[in-house]
Amino acid sequence: MIPIKPHAYAELAQDFYNLQNWQGFDSPLLVVENAELKKELGLENIEKQKLLDIFNGSLSIENLRPLSMVYSGHQFGQYVEQLGDGRGLLLGQIDSSEGSVDIHLKGAGKTPYSRFGDGRAVLRSVIREYLCGEAMHALSIPTSRALMIIGSDEMVIREKSETAAMLARTAKTHIRFGNFEYYHYNKKPEHVKVLADFCIDNYSTYFSRTKNIYEEFFRSVVKQTAIMIAQWQACGFNHGVMNTDNMSILGETFDYGPYGFMEDYLPTYVCNHSDHQGRYAFKNQPYIGLWNCSALGHALSSLISEEAQGEILQTYEEIFQSTLAKLFREKLGLKQDQSEDAALIQGLLDIMESEKLDYTNTFRNLTQALTNKITPELDSAVAKSWIVSFQERQTKEGLSLDKKVISMNQVNPKFILRNYMAQETIEAAENNDFSALETLIIILSKPFEEHEEFQNFANKSPAWAKDLEISCSS
Repeated sequence: MIPIKPHAYAELAQDFYNLQNWQGFDSPLLVVENAELKKELGLENIEKQKLLDIFNGSLSIENLRPLSMVYSGHQFGQYVEQLGDGRGLLLGQIDSSEGSVDIHLKGAGKTPYSRFGDGRAVLRSVIREYLCGEAMHALSIPTSRALMIIGSDEMVIREKSETAAMLARTAKTHIRFGNFEYYHYNKKPEHVKVLADFCIDNYSTYFSRTKNIYEEFFRSVVKQTAIMIAQWQACGFNHGVMNTDNMSILGETFDYGPYGFMEDYLPTYVCNHSDHQGRYAFKNQPYIGLWNCSALGHALSSLISEEAQGEILQTYEEIFQSTLAKLFREKLGLKQDQSEDAALIQGLLDIMESEKLDYTNTFRNLTQALTNKITPELDSAVAKSWIVSFQERQTKEGLSLDKKVISMNQVNPKFILRNYMAQETIEAAENNDFSALETLIIILSKPFEEHEEFQNFANKSPAWAKDLEISCSS
């Protein structure tokens, strides 16, 4: 018995989606299966081949109602009237210990929203999405995750000829800010209300029917978004395409395209080489999160007054700042909140920026400063002065040295997904060698462990990889 059931979204009027089947591959190939996620979803007793056959469409599930969603969105600040699932299908839901989980197929073929596209994803892009979902999950950042990658010998054209692939993706929801925008700008306020009611009734962990239900709905979305982006900033993650159609109403990171984990600390870092204006630069992400929430608020204006929207949007910055401050204190091994902490944190970031230090490695090696060892990164005069302040601040904490080290190593990863790692993995996979992918998943799924046999993965990127460009093409 396959526990995938029709999605509750299919019970809405057909103005919200298009019911359709998908296009499987003639010669599907199992690239990788996520055994950990499979177990979490209660699917461990289903054989790999059977699961592949289901996702490829070779084995049908009775009464399943796969659908492609329609939505719009602001892309790089400009409103685009209709977007929608141009290459994806919402297959259904699975009940898990944490509530219902969406099962979505990316690269499933053409839909009414494909515009001029072929409806396919390529192996390169689905590997990048699979890897980042696992990396973010291991860092305790809310994210979509992939259950399986299905490869093929089907060729598609992007910048070059590439093999098509599909990704079986899971998320708590696939409803985006752009879903609400579509109905607002199409002057269908009754649909905005139906969609808001659907979210409130189906995601009770996040929303509830209180006196001011729509205001509280919006307040929750703003809160979850602010927390998510604070988590991105704390781990040096740059999403790359923070369009409103890529923003989940539950504050989950999804739609991974040209993302990047920052290496040398550079606030102006832009991972998407198509983002010529730097709109989605690392330092801009907090503001763009607020901008996107404001766009959602406008789409909800038939339900929420402008005054209430403004009051709720004002909560964003405080939530973001307090969350980020707490995360940074944890990265420095500080449990208490002291007045000098903000200056201490900013001082370290300033040193990292001026001396072009590796973001991840600098934080990971801070434990050495607790024992008067000069870390490889912090050996300048300014850095040594900062270490003295850091050590003085530590005297106000009650934890023993051993516990501080353990605590810091639990929040400062040793390993992150550097772009060159993904690139090397992709190149091997394109030659039907998936061993590098399997190795990288082992490391990224446990990024805080030492992994003595994989020390080279903790090093900074080699010189050839410094100028790797990642685009939206997938």
